[in-house]
Amino acid sequence: MTTSTTEALAPPTERYTILGWLKRNFFNSIGDSILSIIAIWITYVMLQSTLSWAFREANWAVIADNLKLFMVGRYPAEELWRVWAVLYFLAIVVGFTWSVWVNTKEKAGYVLIGIPVFLALLPFSMNIRLLILAISLFGFLGVILGRAENESFKKWSIILLLLYFPIGIVIIGGITEGGGILPIVKPDLWGGLMLTILLAVIGIIFSFPIGVGLALGRQSNLPIINWFSVGFIELVRGVPLITILFMMDLMLPLFLPTGMRVEGVIRAFVAITLFSAAYMAENIRGGLQSIPRGQYEAAHALGLSKFTEMTFIIMPQALRAVIPILVSQFIGLLKDTTLVMILSLFDLLGIGKSILGNPDYIGTSKEVYVFVAALFWVLSYSLSYASQRLETSLGVGER
Repeated sequence: MTTSTTEALAPPTERYTILGWLKRNFFNSIGDSILSIIAIWITYVMLQSTLSWAFREANWAVIADNLKLFMVGRYPAEELWRVWAVLYFLAIVVGFTWSVWVNTKEKAGYVLIGIPVFLALLPFSMNIRLLILAISLFGFLGVILGRAENESFKKWSIILLLLYFPIGIVIIGGITEGGGILPIVKPDLWGGLMLTILLAVIGIIFSFPIGVGLALGRQSNLPIINWFSVGFIELVRGVPLITILFMMDLMLPLFLPTGMRVEGVIRAFVAITLFSAAYMAENIRGGLQSIPRGQYEAAHALGLSKFTEMTFIIMPQALRAVIPILVSQFIGLLKDTTLVMILSLFDLLGIGKSILGNPDYIGTSKEVYVFVAALFWVLSYSLSYASQRLETSLGVGER
């Protein structure tokens, strides 16, 4: 007697040609066709003048002449190799981590090459374009390294992410006085896009553990911890970031010993971290409140301690639930860094405004602000896209 088993075949994948996709999305009915034609005409009218200005009238020399200022501020030219080294290391780490954690690995390469290629199309010199395109090569190297199916790679990707930031700060800031391989570069010389990214990254990294502690403290049964957490969160959330920066600039020196001076970059780091921590705490608290009561009861039934319960059962689920809002907070914080001009720091937007004060570049404000906006858009879109892929990989919003 023979038995035969039939395996269920997966449903056929629905494929569309370009014309089929256009018909389905834009010309599926008479009404859709009319709306699509009107939208295309409006877009053409809007882009016609914009593209004409961008390719015929705009003076992009203001960007090419001041590219170093836009990227790194007054960072010493002879030490710029450090910045490129940190960027290449970042490309490897991001490529490796993305390949390990994101299921749709084949799309990672397109994104990793798309961003540097877009930047290379901007009005840079050929040497700068080649250096930017090299970021893609290091990104692909990281993707290839992460393609091997090895469970330990997830652990190593987390270790690399944790080590990247301190290593990058050491390379950029230096460790030796008066010479050597890595001479110290004072933070006051940092600026441009580099300072913008550092402020945002430091704000998120340091505010995360503080925010977790405040969120847990707000739910604590100990009155002192609860009152302190609630007071800090409500006080910081009750004032805008610009107020905290003013406090750091004007009030902090009054509480310091005579002759003691804190660098403006450090004051900005502290202000942004405290501001971000308060909002981080509320976001995480929302995630904690979304966890069903049954999860707590199951942990109690297993005899787990409070620390083990929160560390391995509750907190991972809470953080997974609030990934979208945390990324939105990061994007908002990235754009809020433009306020550090109050502390006489020259971030990306501050550099642009200082360049417009040069008589040689009068009348080039459009070019400067378009360039700054393009860089902010690339950074924000990259974070948003990475968040979407991570949410899809982790199944956020699915049951």
